[in-house]
Amino acid sequence: MKSNYITGTLNAGENKVPMVSTKIDIFDRLGSVMVRCGINRSNYRVAPGLYAAGNPDSSSDVFVTANYKLSFDHLRKNLEGINCWILVLDTKGINVWCAAGKGTFGTKELIKRIKEVSLDKMVSHRRVVVPQLGATGVAAHKISEATGFTVKYGPVRAEDITEYLNMGYRATKEMRKVTFRFPDRVRLIPNDFVYGKYYLLGALAVIFLFSAILHGKMAITNSLGSGFTRMMNVFLAYFAGIVITPALLPWLPFKRFSLKGFVAGLLVTAILLFFNLTGDTLIEKISWFLIIPGISSFMAMNFTGSSTYTSLSGVRKEMKLAVPLQIAGLFTGLLLFVIGLFL
Repeated sequence: MKSNYITGTLNAGENKVPMVSTKIDIFDRLGSVMVRCGINRSNYRVAPGLYAAGNPDSSSDVFVTANYKLSFDHLRKNLEGINCWILVLDTKGINVWCAAGKGTFGTKELIKRIKEVSLDKMVSHRRVVVPQLGATGVAAHKISEATGFTVKYGPVRAEDITEYLNMGYRATKEMRKVTFRFPDRVRLIPNDFVYGKYYLLGALAVIFLFSAILHGKMAITNSLGSGFTRMMNVFLAYFAGIVITPALLPWLPFKRFSLKGFVAGLLVTAILLFFNLTGDTLIEKISWFLIIPGISSFMAMNFTGSSTYTSLSGVRKEMKLAVPLQIAGLFTGLLLFVIGLFL
């Protein structure tokens, strides 16, 4: 079945290269919304290989990208008016940045694709443009030794490609700067929100069951009101880690995500305390003081792999330190919560 972004084929010598549109249509946008909500995420990919944008010839540039369709779409929509080739690597449906860290957007794969598509016969020049965020996975000297192609590192953002080309494959300091702007962070929230749904459902179930079983003789009936309030508190703790933390990321103190999430959880706890939604007894209030920031801190760490704030080694170090403390805090908070139900 023909993909909606394929507009035809281009005869290039002995090869027939699929031609792609630089326009993003309703199906592309729908797919983007779905994958950002975690739907069909692992299968949202295009076939690796060579594609044509516009009407390229042997002198046209070659842009390298991942076979994650969001990455592919973001590149092609910024190639409008440019006659070029797009070389798609098999990154197992992972975006450029993450794939470079995992090694799938890497030296061996790029060498393999250059040879498989006979790129040396397709273009008269010997250069490929690799996105800067993929630089960590690509050893330019090894590419040159194995294929004869020179690697040019493009700008961080695809929207700067036209200016980058006009400047003779040179990028300004701004083009090299990796930013993590509010729209970038917000776009990642739906997927993280859905991704952690089982943590949320599990926590809600635990709180409700404890409320129902330990509240009194007519447990379920009598605890519906208080049970709903407690479940709302758990949801807000989850919301603090998944939504509030990334939204307020630059303004929350500390560098570690676990601490940023902890602060966001404290803010939510303070609001709930103000409205007297953390129980009637001091011991239950203390329990929520431990539970809410603990949940928020843990969920906030899911965002570390999506940000420019941390490195892989930094994430591992943070988890080693933070997770035991989070578990201890949540366990203590839950124990106090149960004790409070008997008082």
